[in-house]
Amino acid sequence: MDFQDLLYRQPEGEGQPNPSAPSPLHSLKADLDFYGESIREVSSEMMAEGYTLFPIFVAHQHEVSLGELILDKNELGTNWSINASSLEEFVDRGVIKEEKKGRFEKQYKSASEFMCLFVVVPEGANFVFYPY
Repeated sequence: MDFQDLLYRQPEGEGQPNPSAPSPLHSLKADLDFYGESIREVSSEMMAEGYTLFPIFVAHQHEVSLGELILDKNELGTNWSINASSLEEFVDRGVIKEEKKGRFEKQYKSASEFMCLFVVVPEGANFVFYPY
């Protein structure tokens, strides 16, 4: 999914985005632009140290119990916090089913060019690849 697909809220009962109703995800874009280099460094370290070949970063505004907090919105004065995780943790925790792991790996974009985000909002969560 592209980040732009998440930028507009969908009205109840309708399947088409409503461009006149901006989403709080606009603030996520600003935070990701601010966090980009830090996330890239953590991603590179995770791969270089053999922790994972598939880093996943959980973007959230509330407490989540997935991954390890690396960028705290309260400390940084931003709107979103970021946790570092991995495909392996997502499979272990049942977020991604074992039988879907291969499909996820095929769709995973280059970690040197894109951050893989699991964006958690009250309405649900979704994977997004966002360029550094």
